[in-house]
Amino acid sequence: MRYAGISNNSLAQLKRIQKIHPVASVQPEYSMLKREPEEELLAYCAENEIGVVAYSPLRSGILTDQFSQERLDSLTEDDWRQRNPDFQEPQAAINLAFVEKLRALAAGENLSPSTMAIAWVLARPEVTSAIVGARRPDHIEKSIPNADMVLSSQVMAEIDALLFEREKNLAEVEGLTAVS
Repeated sequence: MRYAGISNNSLAQLKRIQKIHPVASVQPEYSMLKREPEEELLAYCAENEIGVVAYSPLRSGILTDQFSQERLDSLTEDDWRQRNPDFQEPQAAINLAFVEKLRALAAGENLSPSTMAIAWVLARPEVTSAIVGARRPDHIEKSIPNADMVLSSQVMAEIDALLFEREKNLAEVEGLTAVS
C-alpha cells in the first residue's frame, strides 16, 4: 500500500484528494500565532484518523528567545518576513508584546518560550508530530530534550489567556484600520 500526505491544504482540498486516494497525513503551518487549522482541519483529521505534522511551531522564529524589536528591525530586504503581516506593524508590535508575556510565563516554569511553543503545539491530540526548523545545531539541542514536555492545565490556561488578549488586540487594530 502507498501512503499519501499533503501540505498547505484547505479542508475542501483534503476532501477532494481523499476521493482520489486515502490521505495518511497533512502538514499545516500551526503555531500559537497561526491557528487556522483549529477552525476545522484538526477535528476533521482526528475524525478520519489522518496524522497531522505541524510545521513552523515557532512561527519562523518569532516565538523564540532570539526574536526582539531589534531583530525585527535588522531583517534584510530579501527576508520574506518583511512582507508577512505577522512581522509588519501593527501586528508585529502585538506579537512582540505577546512573546514578552510568553517569555515571562515560560521563565516561571523554567522553560524557554520556544520550548513552551513547541509543547503547546504538541499538546493538541490531533497533532502527531511537529517540524521544528533550526539554523544551527544548538537550536536542535535546545528543542530535542523537550520533545516530551507536557504543560500543566494551569499553564495551558495561562497561555489561552495570553492568546485571547492577543486576538483581542489584533481585532481592535483591525477595527481601527477598517474605519480609517
